[in-house]
Amino acid sequence: MEARHVPVSVPALATEPRFAQRLREHLEEEQLLDGRYRLQEVPGGRVALPVLEEKLPQLRLPQEMPCGLVRIQDPVPSRAARRQTPAQKLRDELRRLLGESWSEELERDVPRAWQRHGDLVLLGEDSFRAAPWEKLGPALWETVASALGARRLARRGRVLPDGMRSPSVTLLLGRDGWVEHVDNGIRYMFDVTKCMFSPGNITEKLRVASLPCSGEVLVDLYAGIGYFTLPYLVHAAAAFVHACEWNSHAVEALRRNLALNGVQDRCRIHHGDSRQVSSADWPRPPRPHVASPSSPLSFQLELRDVADRVNLGLIPSSEEGWPVACRVLKKATGGVLHIHHNVETLPAPAPPQTLALRSEWGYPEGAGSDGEAQHPTEDGGKETLGARIRPEWQRWAEATAARIRGLLAELHGQPWHTSILHIEAVKSYAPHVHHLVLDLECRPTLPA
Repeated sequence: MEARHVPVSVPALATEPRFAQRLREHLEEEQLLDGRYRLQEVPGGRVALPVLEEKLPQLRLPQEMPCGLVRIQDPVPSRAARRQTPAQKLRDELRRLLGESWSEELERDVPRAWQRHGDLVLLGEDSFRAAPWEKLGPALWETVASALGARRLARRGRVLPDGMRSPSVTLLLGRDGWVEHVDNGIRYMFDVTKCMFSPGNITEKLRVASLPCSGEVLVDLYAGIGYFTLPYLVHAAAAFVHACEWNSHAVEALRRNLALNGVQDRCRIHHGDSRQVSSADWPRPPRPHVASPSSPLSFQLELRDVADRVNLGLIPSSEEGWPVACRVLKKATGGVLHIHHNVETLPAPAPPQTLALRSEWGYPEGAGSDGEAQHPTEDGGKETLGARIRPEWQRWAEATAARIRGLLAELHGQPWHTSILHIEAVKSYAPHVHHLVLDLECRPTLPA
């Protein structure tokens, strides 16, 4: 079921123009005037003043002002109504729907922010949880959709602990959850009930789009719906991308998005768990694995010695993919790893360090003034990122560089050199936890 346009009809008192101002003052004094709509002319040269439907039983026609009850079809919104924010309009429409059942408990339960994807509005997980809402049935969701100018509604839940960051989203109104989102000129289609989309990663997608990747081959180990695969292909001019993804729903969206942006001929999708490596490549104890349709046990990534650049965009940690990233790097020349990780940061301000962030993108996080969520954090982190590298970030980067250096030496039987090119702070993931990206250059050491 989708929200449909139903002609609005509101009650009004029609009177002669010379009585209109006195009647308006009377209705305002009695709190009967419906301020959402303008006064309108009706047949017979009369003026109609909209009145509140829920207060019709209290209406007493003033004897000194001849008037009659009429209905206005598709009334014109008043200036005040047009100045309302979506959040205010939503609250007012719900208050009218509930009438005398409205309460402070329900008002606290009305969302003040949400995400919009085209004609679909995605509500927060704590929205409309109070018991009285359930009695309204479909009328609740149709009212919410109408107030927010949407045709479809969905509500978020907690991210599922299935290793794929699958969303727990319920479709409340509409036939399906497929939406289209545009970032930096790139079109992304995905099903909000099946796939995650983090607006908070926009700064990293913009940075990736500016990297000098012309002529390079890239391996994206956790491609998702193409969050980073597409910027590398569309803007950074990568020659070819191997996109690895284990979630079948994300793979379906990725195929659509590659075609939608006209880059399907420069990308090969590898569907399965890219963390699995051959025992011939790496001696390692077997790790527990749960079979599922999205991550077949039989899959094994056969790529090796192909990449100039590897993207490891998995949080909270991409560490399980580090051996695979080392294996797919070109053996003769090496390349660059972009390693994502959540790093805990002490709350005390850090002293200035020598290594500074190259850019701070200044995109706001949280809700805009009209209630539309612009760039929400993953888990409510509110800290402002400093302009300098913090000691914990530097220590993590150095430890990671040493670990990668060891993995490469073990794999190839010769020394390798690793250099920290850059540490990017993407966003505050949670209080005192930051989503970072390490750009790590890895090169084989030439014989003396």
